[in-house]
Amino acid sequence: MFKKILIANRGEIALRVIRACREMGIQSVAVHSTADANSMAVRLADESVCIGPPSAKDSYLNIPAILTAAAVTGAEAIHPGYGFLSENEMFARMVEEHGFTFIGPKPEHIESMGDKVRAKQTVMALGLPVVPGSDGAVTSVEQGLQFCREAGFPVIIKAASGGGGKGMKVVRSEDQFSEMYSTARSEAKANFGDDTVYIEKYLEKPRHIEIQIFGDKHGNGIHLGERDCSIQRRHQKLVEEAPSPVLTAKERDYIGTLAADVIRKMGYVGAGTIEFLYEEGKFYFMEMNTRIQVEHPVTEQITGIDLIAEQIKVAAGLPLSLNKENIKLRGHAIEIRINAEDPDTFAPSPGKITQFHAPGGLGVRFDSAIYGGYSIPPYYDSMIGKLIVSGKNREECLARMRRAIAETVVEGVKTTLPLHAWIFQQEEFISGKYNIHWLEKNLAKR
Repeated sequence: MFKKILIANRGEIALRVIRACREMGIQSVAVHSTADANSMAVRLADESVCIGPPSAKDSYLNIPAILTAAAVTGAEAIHPGYGFLSENEMFARMVEEHGFTFIGPKPEHIESMGDKVRAKQTVMALGLPVVPGSDGAVTSVEQGLQFCREAGFPVIIKAASGGGGKGMKVVRSEDQFSEMYSTARSEAKANFGDDTVYIEKYLEKPRHIEIQIFGDKHGNGIHLGERDCSIQRRHQKLVEEAPSPVLTAKERDYIGTLAADVIRKMGYVGAGTIEFLYEEGKFYFMEMNTRIQVEHPVTEQITGIDLIAEQIKVAAGLPLSLNKENIKLRGHAIEIRINAEDPDTFAPSPGKITQFHAPGGLGVRFDSAIYGGYSIPPYYDSMIGKLIVSGKNREECLARMRRAIAETVVEGVKTTLPLHAWIFQQEEFISGKYNIHWLEKNLAKR
């Protein structure tokens, strides 16, 4: 087992990894920008190293600085968390080439799943169902229109190297296509340095269902159930829960078994998530995230399994401590993402937290790196915490979440807590009768 791990990240995920290391008797090293010198991760890690100025490109994306920090502190492995360099194939290779262990999948799997066109082709060959789409990248307006005429509108144009809704455009008629195609390519180039796009048939009322998977270096592969992430705004998840309120036991077993079979065939190592759109009883592969997810606590709450600890064990070469027989899904769990944003305009709201009180009580978990007096920097993602509740069923979770939201105090900055309070009062959400478009269609009613 490793004696020391460097965490190449910040915020709540850095703190989450530090906690897992502490429980496993592993020393932790927190890297940080000058803007994060007073962060909770820096305070709680065994060691910390400043790797650059506030800008992410000069600090958390600064590969030479991170590798140097690992070398000077004597770290044996590097945990990338999520975001930043977590799905950067070059970073994973460089970590290994410099004698450290990358706590994540093989670089070739990061690379193949990072390109959405290649990922779709790969999983199709391995047996996963996919949304009908173009045969690879679409390189011209005429080629795209030819597909649209054959498949029928609406369609969705997607960036091959994309994520988070960037470089993604829904087209409902032929006269919109040329402009949307150019816009999608421009956004893809600006955000990912790659203007390659592809096209898929657009599903009108799908759910977003994802399967948590795990593989090890001994050829084992499992799934740990699904998460329903259908409450979204601009393709960004706001609420996640497990199990999904709409899947039957038969559907759950079918898609979970299929996902586990695929990662065994791939020889995948570590944690990952295979994401699907689900509509009218059918699943369609969307993408695979080759890292731990923001919403991993939801799965932890219904399985009782520390996914970060399992990541570390698998990276160290140990076989999975889990198998299909000893994974038991118990009860229900729901997570909300709390962002430092105006709940009406969604404009970022960085600044100093003047008052802070975390919720508590039975079945309540608050994953965050904020504290009273902490100044939220303006340079990074606006998510400042995750509130997770668990209970014996969904009804209990809904009541517990309402209570926990009401208990949470974050003053000095604006947050999305009022939006979440509203969501958990809406009949469509309470009944489970919603899809990925529900929130955006109903925001005007607030």
